[in-house]
Amino acid sequence: MSNASDSGPWSRFSTPMMSVDDRKAAGKLLREKVPHTAHGVFRASASRRDPVALLEAQAKTRLPELVPIRYARMLVSPFAFLRGSAQVMAGDLADTPVSGLRVQANGDMHVANFGLFASAERNLIFGINDFDETLPSAWEWDLKRLVASAAVACRFMGGDAVLCEESVRAAVRSYRKRIRDYSQMGNLDVWYSRIGENEVLSGLSPQARQGALRIIGKARQRGRLQVLQKMTELMDDRQRIIESAPLIVRETHAADGTPIAEAVGRVLDIYVDSLPEDRRPLFSRYRVLDVARKVVGVGSVGTRCWVVLFSGNGPDDSLMLQYKEAQPSVLAPYLKAPRFGCEGKRVVVGQRLIQGAPDIFLGWGQLNGVHFYVRQLRDMKGGVEFDPARERVRNFPEYCRLCGWALALAHAKSGDSAAISGYLGAGEGMDEALSRFAASYADQTERDYEALSHAARAGRIQVASA
Repeated sequence: MSNASDSGPWSRFSTPMMSVDDRKAAGKLLREKVPHTAHGVFRASASRRDPVALLEAQAKTRLPELVPIRYARMLVSPFAFLRGSAQVMAGDLADTPVSGLRVQANGDMHVANFGLFASAERNLIFGINDFDETLPSAWEWDLKRLVASAAVACRFMGGDAVLCEESVRAAVRSYRKRIRDYSQMGNLDVWYSRIGENEVLSGLSPQARQGALRIIGKARQRGRLQVLQKMTELMDDRQRIIESAPLIVRETHAADGTPIAEAVGRVLDIYVDSLPEDRRPLFSRYRVLDVARKVVGVGSVGTRCWVVLFSGNGPDDSLMLQYKEAQPSVLAPYLKAPRFGCEGKRVVVGQRLIQGAPDIFLGWGQLNGVHFYVRQLRDMKGGVEFDPARERVRNFPEYCRLCGWALALAHAKSGDSAAISGYLGAGEGMDEALSRFAASYADQTERDYEALSHAARAGRIQVASA
C-alpha cells in the first residue's frame, strides 16, 4: 500500500510545514526589500484625490436624508473625521510600502473600534468590535491606521507630542511582542486565545485599573435586559421600541414600498438560512414584537440599518437584533482579494475568523440588491470614551497597548505570525518608523478635516444641525 502522503486527497495536508524559525528568517529577509525606515514616511501622492470628493462619491451610495448627519458627526473633531473617512485613508495606505505578508485585515482599525463584549460563555473579553471593512490584505495597513488614530485621538484629548508618541509606540511595541509570542504557540492555542478581564487588568497602573474596572462594571450592566429597558417602552401591554427621530424611527414601509412586516419577514427568512443549523432551533423560539430604523456610528451613517425586537420565553427573555447594510470594503479597489457573492457574508466570515468569540446570532443575506448582515445589538459591550479629560489622556498609552495586543491576536489567527514577527524583529526600528508615520498622517488628517469644514462653510455639503 502506498503512503498516504505520496498522493491522493491528503497530499496537501502531508506536505511538511516550514518551521517557526525558518518562517521568521523568511520574514526577516523581507526587510532587505522593504526596510523598516520605508514605513516612516507619509507623503500625499500627486494624484491624491480630494478627500471631500471621495466622501461625496461615497455618499451617493447612502440614504440621502441621513448623509447630513454623517457630516455633522465627522465635523465634531479631526478624530471623528478619521473615524468616518476609512475610504480616504485606504487610498493613502495603498500608496505605502508593504512587506507582502497578508492577513484577514480589519480594514478600519482605529482606537475606537476596540472594546469589551461578551463571549458565548458570558465572559467579558477585549477585542476588535467592528468588521464592516474586513478583507484579506496587508497587515501593515491595519497597524498604520491604528497608530495614526492613536496620534489623532491623543491630540484631540489634549495630549502633547511626547504623550502622542508614547501612545503610538505602546501600540506598536505591544503588537510586535504579542505577535512574537503567538508565533511560538500552537495553532489551536492561538485560536482559543482570549484577552479576558484578568488579562486586561493585569499590567495596568493603579489609576488605569480603576478606570478599567468602571468600564467592566458598566459593560456587565449592558446586557439584553438593559437594552430592553433603555430602548423600549410598554404600550398597550406590548413592548415597543422608543422612537427618537431622526436617529430611531418606526416606519410602516421599507424603502421599496413593501409593508414593513412583509419586508422583515423576507429578511428573516433569508437570514435564518445563513445561521449554522444548531442555532436555528434557538432562534425559532423568538417572535417579532417591533422594528425601527436606526442611525449608527460615524462612517456607517447613511447605510440602511434597522433594529428588530423579539420576545421569547416570558417578559424577561428579549432579543434585539441589528440588521445592517454591508457595502463593498473600502480596501476592495486596491486589492485582488477573494470576492464574496454577498458583502454581508464577507463581514461575517471575516469577523468569525479574527474576533475569536463572535456573536452566536451572526448571519447575512441579500434582498433586492441590498447586502446585509445581522448581529445582536449591544450585548454586554463597553469601551473607552474619547473626550478631552486629563485622566483619560494620561492613561491613553496603556489603552493603546491593549489595542496593539488585540490586533496582534487577530492577525495571528489569520496570518503567518512567525513571518510577521521575523519582519518586525526584536528591535525598535518599526516602533520608530511608525511613530513618524503616525505624526505625519495625523497632520494630514487635520488638513483633511479642515477641507471638510471649509466645504461645510461654503455650502458644498449639507450638515445636520446639532
